[in-house]
Amino acid sequence: MTAITRISREETSLRERATQALRGAILDGVFSPGQKLSERELCERLDVSRSCVRESLQHLQAEGLITIVPHRGPEVTTITPAEVRDIYAVRGSLETLAVRGFVTQATPEQKQALRRHVAALAEPATAHDRAAVLNIKNQFYDVLIAGCGNSVVGQMLRQLNNRVTVLRRVSMARPGRLPETVKELDALVSAIEAGDEETAAQRCAEHIRKAAANALRNMSESGEAA
Repeated sequence: MTAITRISREETSLRERATQALRGAILDGVFSPGQKLSERELCERLDVSRSCVRESLQHLQAEGLITIVPHRGPEVTTITPAEVRDIYAVRGSLETLAVRGFVTQATPEQKQALRRHVAALAEPATAHDRAAVLNIKNQFYDVLIAGCGNSVVGQMLRQLNNRVTVLRRVSMARPGRLPETVKELDALVSAIEAGDEETAAQRCAEHIRKAAANALRNMSESGEAA
């Protein structure tokens, strides 16, 4: 049997933590789309080796969050309007499938959890905390994925989620978007609670169409890609 090089658990853990830190910085908006990233500066900020940083960047490149530009190095991926449309089209198909499954497969506790997250989004204090909004929405979709009964759909949605989170920051930036989101998700959860699969799927699709339109509108008005 061919020998396999043993991997240092400590080193692997360090790479994972570095990757998580960089991913979090991108999703939290610390690094902006199109921003160039210096490996040397990242090494200093993360207090890790250059090889560790490079492996983390390669991992994030596979997730679509980092682009390695020849002769220029790594930068935060800039998402074009065409890519936004593609991402939301895929999200719409997958999420509608997840909602249909959730209606029939989710437990009462999972349905109650969706309702709690919508209520949390509607709290007045939440409107002034962008990070809290994004966190609650991610928790909402975690519950939806867990209860949909389709592991393949769930896996694909999780893989897509990082890029969706970047776009969600753009979509939610428009004044007045949060109340609209709460209204749309409230209607979706009401259909789920009623056991109405068709209406729930329609409301899910409508919510995603509006989110895509908001992201594209904000990108157009700012003159920048996401």
